[in-house]
Order: sequence, then structure tokens, then C-alpha cells
Amino acid sequence: MSNDIIERLMTVLESRKGAEPETSYVASLYHKGLDSILKKIGEESTETIIAAKSGDKDQIVYETADLWFHCLVLLAQQNIDVRQVLDELDRRFGLSGIEEKAARK
Repeated sequence: MSNDIIERLMTVLESRKGAEPETSYVASLYHKGLDSILKKIGEESTETIIAAKSGDKDQIVYETADLWFHCLVLLAQQNIDVRQVLDELDRRFGLSGIEEKAARK
């Protein structure tokens, strides 16, 4: 899997920070603030769950893309480089989930 699309999306998301809310959906989310972004993540999470429960693979893919997109909006809004998340996933790779969770306590 290539990180290229994620990097390209992050570039666009960063560029929308200076855009007028009337000209860009992402700029409108930034303008509305953190609560609106979190609300979208919640909505997309719910829609992903509903899609999964339905078993419709195409809908699962579609809703997961929406969820990931809005999570990327959050990262950009919070000035968190997506590579930090990718590095964290890389750090966890090969670790037992049980051991990783226990280490957080």
C-alpha cells in the first residue's frame, strides 16, 4: 500500500487552511472548529459500523474512506503530521496487541 494518496491528501488539507469557508468543504470544517470535525468523525464512524453490519463490502469501503478522510482533516487541523500516526503504526507492527495494550498502563 502506498502512502502517496495520504501525502497528497494532507497537502490539499493543509492548503485549505487558508481558503474561504464558502469555497471549500474542508475550509468550512476548519472554520466551524474542532467540535464540527469531531462530529463528522462520529457520524462517519457510525456509518462505517452500519455498513459493516450490512455486510455490503462496497459500502464498507466507501464509509471507511469517509472516516479516514475526516480523521486526516482532524490531524491537519491539530497540526499533527500524518507521519506521526504512520510511525506509531510501524512501531506497533509485530507487537502482540495484548502486550502493547498492557504496556500502556
